Amino acid sequence: MLTPLALLLAVALLLGRGLVWIVNLLVVLPLFDPLRKLPGPTGPFFFSHIQRVVDPDFSATQHEEWKKQYGKTFRYHGSGKFDYRLMTFDLRAVSHILMSPIYQKPRVTRTFLSTMLGKGIFTTEGAEHTFQRKIIGPAFTLQSIKTLTPIFLRTAEELHDKWEGMLSNGQETIDVCHWISRATFDAFEELYLAFRRMFDLADKKGILRILIPMLDKIWPDKIARSVLESRQVIYATGRRLISEKKSTILDQKLSSNGPTEKDLLSLLIQSNICNDDSTKTLSDPDLLDQISSFFFAGSDTTALSLSWCLYFLALHPDIQTRLREELTHPTAPPQSSNSEDRAYDVLDSFPLLDSVVRETLRLAPPVHGTLRVATQNDLIPVSEPVVLTNGTLVSPGEHIKIRKGSIIHIPIEGLNFAKDIWSEDALEFRPDRWNSLPPAAQPPHFPGLANLMTFSFGPNSCPGYRFTITEMKAFLSTILPRFTFALPEGQSIGKRNGLFTRPFVRGKSKMGVQLPLIVKRVDECNPA
Repeated sequence: MLTPLALLLAVALLLGRGLVWIVNLLVVLPLFDPLRKLPGPTGPFFFSHIQRVVDPDFSATQHEEWKKQYGKTFRYHGSGKFDYRLMTFDLRAVSHILMSPIYQKPRVTRTFLSTMLGKGIFTTEGAEHTFQRKIIGPAFTLQSIKTLTPIFLRTAEELHDKWEGMLSNGQETIDVCHWISRATFDAFEELYLAFRRMFDLADKKGILRILIPMLDKIWPDKIARSVLESRQVIYATGRRLISEKKSTILDQKLSSNGPTEKDLLSLLIQSNICNDDSTKTLSDPDLLDQISSFFFAGSDTTALSLSWCLYFLALHPDIQTRLREELTHPTAPPQSSNSEDRAYDVLDSFPLLDSVVRETLRLAPPVHGTLRVATQNDLIPVSEPVVLTNGTLVSPGEHIKIRKGSIIHIPIEGLNFAKDIWSEDALEFRPDRWNSLPPAAQPPHFPGLANLMTFSFGPNSCPGYRFTITEMKAFLSTILPRFTFALPEGQSIGKRNGLFTRPFVRGKSKMGVQLPLIVKRVDECNPA
């Protein structure tokens, strides 16, 4: 049993260690941080620039202001003046960071996501991530997406039928974000409700609980308990679906007809079980984490992109009319003998549709930005000059130093909005820009998948980018020839960043995520 003196000494030792840690964090480490020498905005000791970086009301213009003032590579303050973070718009530096195994998602980010999604492809790093990506890759090949296209079109028809039934007077104000989210979950209604509840709650989590995830286990509040309940529903449903699908697929594999299940869930399971080596497949719990991740990415993000697309078309009725005309009168429909290939090729044959989808994904990326942390000291190459605070010039082809543990912010939205890449009208919705992109927005100058930073690139790029683009085209090609979309009078839509960039009605933020549009039948607009 500890004597009072021993207990006092133990407490003093703990307090002393805590004090040393705080002094080291706030004073010593910043003095020797190489990022200290980079140019960038400043402020009081505990002042943070995070709001200017992540709030869509500021970031679109703040990024350009900082680039003009400090160049394309600079630092800003995260939690305070002691927390130097790197931000770069230099595509050479961005490529190095996203391609190098040295840079990983911060542990806090991965832990936060894994509390909802498990250890799926979006929360793992290194060899585990590479292994998972190899297993699920076949589910997202071009041929797999062609296989899924009829399912996308069928689901879009179901959404059309629901909206048609709501238009009792020929038009109605509909929260398109809500209904598209439900539609992209297809027949999995219980999953939709659980995911929707979980992500809405996750957006409300305080910064302390994000930074210290153990708090949810040690002292769970109402939000933490509700998130856990939603996750339990998701996993119970997922286990049942995996069991049913796996049984069906194995039965089909034994038959002479071969597999006929062609939804994403079935493709993921087929991709996993086609390998006879059990060491190169995912266990059912691991597969469940992957499915959770892709319902999350493939449904919620695609639904948000579709919602933003209809919003942009409502803002630009002239483009909406042109696109409807293109979809209604295809010029030369492909004549493939395979029905799945033909469905995909038809969608791929509409140039304006492709441009509208890409322009939407450029202006409204579901993920505003992404963080990386250096796992060791490194030298980051630059292709644009950097003038350090002491006047030293880092010339193109040279490097800037970064220490282990430093955080890098990759500004996905900022790169998609960059005027030096997309021209002076970068903040405008102009699909025709895709007919003749500026050289800076084309490979090899711009390295993002589909000419966008929205899907990132490198080992952690989004494997489902074809899935998103094709599903968006399928929905638009189905509903736009039959409905028109317009903004309700006096309504202003804002962006809110949480896990994703979501829409809300200004002045009604307490009502949560919504995007109400006036939906009207085309035949009501053009009576015979």
